[in-house]
Amino acid sequence: MSLNGKVAIVTGSGAGLGLAYAQELARQGASVVVNDVNEDVTNRAVQSITDEGGKAFGVTAAVGSTETAEKLVNAAVEEFGQLDILVNNAGILRDRSLLKMSDDDFDAVINVHLRGTFTCVRAAYDYFKNNEVKGRIVTIGSPTGQRGNFGQTNYAAAKAGIVGMVRTWALEMKRAGVTVNAIIPVAATAMTETVPFFSAAIEADKAGEAMPDFFRKDLGFGPVADVAGLVAFLASDEAQNISGQAIGVGGDRLQVWSHPEPVATEFNDGGWTYDALQSKGRTVIENNLQEVGEKMPELPAELQPKA
Repeated sequence: MSLNGKVAIVTGSGAGLGLAYAQELARQGASVVVNDVNEDVTNRAVQSITDEGGKAFGVTAAVGSTETAEKLVNAAVEEFGQLDILVNNAGILRDRSLLKMSDDDFDAVINVHLRGTFTCVRAAYDYFKNNEVKGRIVTIGSPTGQRGNFGQTNYAAAKAGIVGMVRTWALEMKRAGVTVNAIIPVAATAMTETVPFFSAAIEADKAGEAMPDFFRKDLGFGPVADVAGLVAFLASDEAQNISGQAIGVGGDRLQVWSHPEPVATEFNDGGWTYDALQSKGRTVIENNLQEVGEKMPELPAELQPKA
């Protein structure tokens, strides 16, 4: 097994995608520190790994603070003797349109996703550098962070910020041999179960059947297990040359997201004054407008939600 002897932390791994990541890392040989805010959920996640012959230890704590980050790193070292892998998955949602979003809605999401990723990466990298460990860090982005989504100001800001930090950390950690990447997962979760567009896929999955190709290929949408393989791969020695990337995965689809690049460049003698922008710059901008939000393909008739 490629991760045999490695030790990993997976934040927010009591259920859903996080649990799938923890289980796959254990399946590949890693000992895993499982984390959730609910002790019963944490214990059940640990049990699901140990029942399959894996090694796991639970830490019940809310991600965000430096104290929790250090607690997770210390747990890995005290229980398993070392730390090699950090997967930052913990997250919450407080979806509301802008005028309905409170300060608390915004701060809560930023604290868990963005600050929690920052504090956990800082604590893990400190351990890696001081112990000369060529560690692996995997953070979790979202299509919302790449393109935006209605009602998710807080979540979009956090997920876009995570990818921005990954690019910076890849530069800072290169000399130490530590890699850091973001994955952009698309998968069936408790949230997507309530969306009628995905009902045919969810029904197939619950029946133990493969999701239709439209979902698996056109949308890159599948069960959470489809995402876990990429996490384990990026945590392995085989991924030593991959860092600073945003990589999408879901269903049968794998994507490498580009970094933001200019789509048009134009020059104007004397600079871009207000008048120059009116007469010339406006055309440059309007001819190169970029789409916002994710554009879904039309759902085939046979996959339409049942009335």
